[in-house]
Amino acid sequence: MTVISIQSQVAWGHVGNSAAAFPIQLHGIDVIAVPTTLLSNRPGYPTIRGRVLDVQLVADLLRGIEERGAIDGAQMILSGYLGSADIALEVADFVARAKEKNPALRYCCDPVLGDRDRGMFVRTDIPPLVRDELCPLADIITPNHFEFEFLCGTKVGTTEAVITQARNLIARGPSTIVITSAELADTPGGEIETLAIERAGAWRVRTPRLPISPSGTGDLFAALLAAARVRGSAMPDALGHAASAIYAVLERTALRKTEEMRIVESAELMLHPARRFAATAVTAQ
Repeated sequence: MTVISIQSQVAWGHVGNSAAAFPIQLHGIDVIAVPTTLLSNRPGYPTIRGRVLDVQLVADLLRGIEERGAIDGAQMILSGYLGSADIALEVADFVARAKEKNPALRYCCDPVLGDRDRGMFVRTDIPPLVRDELCPLADIITPNHFEFEFLCGTKVGTTEAVITQARNLIARGPSTIVITSAELADTPGGEIETLAIERAGAWRVRTPRLPISPSGTGDLFAALLAAARVRGSAMPDALGHAASAIYAVLERTALRKTEEMRIVESAELMLHPARRFAATAVTAQ
């Protein structure tokens, strides 16, 4: 089992591939990690070194793994932070080529664009390309609430609105929409939820809100969800596992009072979370 993961990479901390690769490998799945950036650390520290990679280098890396048979041997492509519009287009071309060559290959697009606290944090030419070029190629997309509203082109505040808008997106290509960090009218106080919507079903999982918000949580969630799906879990089970595993990591991080997620020391908890949060079917459809 193999996942091709195309996203940012940092030397210090856990975002992008530096958050995604180890958890996927932990689940017994090989990872072919293709970087879109090489940075010393994520934004938010007093200094940051490194850069977004030149598109030709990313294209060469993608062509190189294709020449080694990566497309034929992979079950999933996962993409995250892309860094530039040129890279977004190159990834779209690679995904289209890969899916034509291997029709069983699935694509999970984590549209890393922004969040409610910061708004859009990518270059202005990237969001339309993610929406119009990458998402239609995807089997699964995993936006947070803010990104979901951008993809839909409207605010959503109720469960019914989320399901309606998600199915509008499904009509454009993806088969599954997973919305993370959702805060809806019926979300209980002190909780956060994640919803998964398909054409014929919808599920939600709620977890307690923890007093931390480290970077990379969306990258980690998408990796855990992709790993569960590659291993054959049905969407409700994959959703519950990913939510439980990331909660365990964040709980450990809160205990340690660190800025970066405690991913490595949470290895056993990602496989066997101490608290399990089950996804439940949403009946109000």
